[in-house]
Formats: sequence, C-alpha cells, structure tokens
Amino acid sequence: MPNSDKPNHAKPLPPYLVPRYHGWHATTYTENKIWYRKLAEEGQSPRIMAIACCDSRVNVNAVFSAETGDIFLHRNIANVVPPYLPDGDPHGTSAALEYAVSVLRVAHVIVVGHSDCGGVRGCQQMCSGHAPELEAKESFVGRWLEILRPGYERVAHIADETEQVRALEKETVVVSLENLWEFPFVREAVEAERLSLHGLWFDIGAGRLEHYLPEQGGFVQI
Repeated sequence: MPNSDKPNHAKPLPPYLVPRYHGWHATTYTENKIWYRKLAEEGQSPRIMAIACCDSRVNVNAVFSAETGDIFLHRNIANVVPPYLPDGDPHGTSAALEYAVSVLRVAHVIVVGHSDCGGVRGCQQMCSGHAPELEAKESFVGRWLEILRPGYERVAHIADETEQVRALEKETVVVSLENLWEFPFVREAVEAERLSLHGLWFDIGAGRLEHYLPEQGGFVQI
C-alpha cells in the first residue's frame, strides 16, 4: 500500500461483528451465491433510489422486502435533498442523485422521512432559537439542517411543540421534493417520463407508511 503522511488510526472490527459476518456468509450468501456473483459480474441495475435518514431504526430494505440489488440507498441526516448548487465543491447527496439518475437511470426516486427524527427535532430547536450550538458555523449538523429552514417556517405557527415537530418531519420530505426539481437532470428525466418522484413518511412505532399526495392535501396512509 502507498505510504501517507496522514495518521491512520483504524482498528480491527469490534469482536461481536466477526461471528455475525461468518453467520451471514454461511447462510444468506451461501444460499444466494449465484445471485451475488451475477451482481458482481453484471453490475447493479436498481429501479429505485431511496433517500432516507441515517437513523438506525429506519430500514428501507426491510420495509419493502427488498433484495440485494433492488434499491440504490442513500442516507443522510434527516433525509435531506439539498438545493442544486453547482459550485465546484464536493456534494455527497447531489453526487449520489446524479449517479442514480444519469448513470443507473433509476425509474423512481423516493424520499423517506420518519417519526421521532433527531435531525428534525434539532432543526426545530435551532430554528426556534433553542440550540445555539447548532447555529455555530463549525457545526456540520447545524449547517446541514439549515436547508430545512423553509419547512420550519411553514410549521412555525403550530403552537404545540410535539405537533410542530411531527409536521416538520413531513415538511422535510416536501422540501426535499422541491429541491429535487431544481436539478436539471432530474427535471429532464421526469419530463421525459422515465423518472417519477415520491415522498414517504414512516411511523416507526406503528409500522405505518404514508405517501405524499399534494392533490389530496398532504400525506395519506398507504
């Protein structure tokens, strides 16, 4: 391996993960070896890109009973699609979106919000003036959540904080859908009828899924 002057502090895997890997290899992989080899040789061709939260409780593949290779999954804090900003700087979510739409040519982009989202609560606290640490320019989380301020402004009139946060969880999906439309390659694909955009909100505790239907006034249970 090439030498580097930068320090590297990588350690072996936590011990409890090793037997889990061996268990997966002996069962799931062995039982589906041909499919994994096919994916390796032919590459991926998912029909769906899902943009979901980093929250470990939100398992998009499990909710849709997806198999390996079905969903091109991108996670970030609070399932945010940022505005289109071609400024020459690195943009992870925008890069994943470009690859999914322009290279993989997925048929659907789905933004998946969820209940009890820590990122959304942080946004609500920051925008209401109760989290000055997130307003600091050094806060990566705060700068990221700033993207959702337009959503907060649409729900700021709700007096009950719990209801306000719940409404903001759904507004994050709407803001992301609005930002998706700013990307020229997304808009072009939608107008060519080879891509559709979707918004979902997942209630973790109830296992309930709602989809965003603006013609019906908002989110409707599936």
